[in-house]
Amino acid sequence: MLDALVLNDMYSKIQKQLFYMIPERWSKIYLYASVIDQVNKLQTGEMFFYYFPKGLLKKNPVNVYEVPTKFNIDEAEYFALADELYGTIKQLRDKFERNNEKMWSSITISIENCKFNIEYKYENLLGSKYSSLDRHIVWKYKYLDLPIERFSKRERNMIEHYLFDEKFSNVELKKDVQSVYNQKINNIIDYNKEDFNFVEEENDNASKKKKVANDYITDSAEQIPQYMKNWQEQKSQYETEEKQFKSKNQILNL
Repeated sequence: MLDALVLNDMYSKIQKQLFYMIPERWSKIYLYASVIDQVNKLQTGEMFFYYFPKGLLKKNPVNVYEVPTKFNIDEAEYFALADELYGTIKQLRDKFERNNEKMWSSITISIENCKFNIEYKYENLLGSKYSSLDRHIVWKYKYLDLPIERFSKRERNMIEHYLFDEKFSNVELKKDVQSVYNQKINNIIDYNKEDFNFVEEENDNASKKKKVANDYITDSAEQIPQYMKNWQEQKSQYETEEKQFKSKNQILNL
């Protein structure tokens, strides 16, 4: 059985990496990651997360992959941080395997009101009739509290079918809740962190965070990690569908 201290240490590491990547004050965070075991021990998967900025006029969640453009941060360095975070999540899954625990296929993490919520989902993603893009859309609808009107007609139909299938699929779901650990955390961009009681670390620790964790990457050093490829493909499709949806409905779509 997986030791509680080991598990808590992994949760703490994930929290610290998440907090470091957010360059402004926030109220809640939602993250999804999947790890799919292919043949020959090859692993693929995807990861995305959103945070809600803190403020009365900041209601919409921010997609983490839009942060470099939004805050003028070096894209390569920032995506290296995302890659390291995904590697830590894979490490967490490895801990389950080494302790003969049942292997989960995806994880959803939410942080709000000083609570660290984890959902482990056990489903056959390889055999799913839904694409990674479909799952991303459904996940946004379920966890980001977006009104159904924000989605296109095709997306609404797909969400409806997905939720219906999910209701009768009997896919196992396990949940865990921890307190948010009070840690000394630097951020990629410094800001007023009074609400979080975070203290800035030494600059050399911050530079270490920017190093690419090559041993976490399934592909070779010259290749883009698979989860990043998935995101790039999704982003291109999102942009096309978003333009079509806006032109038809004149509604801002996330």
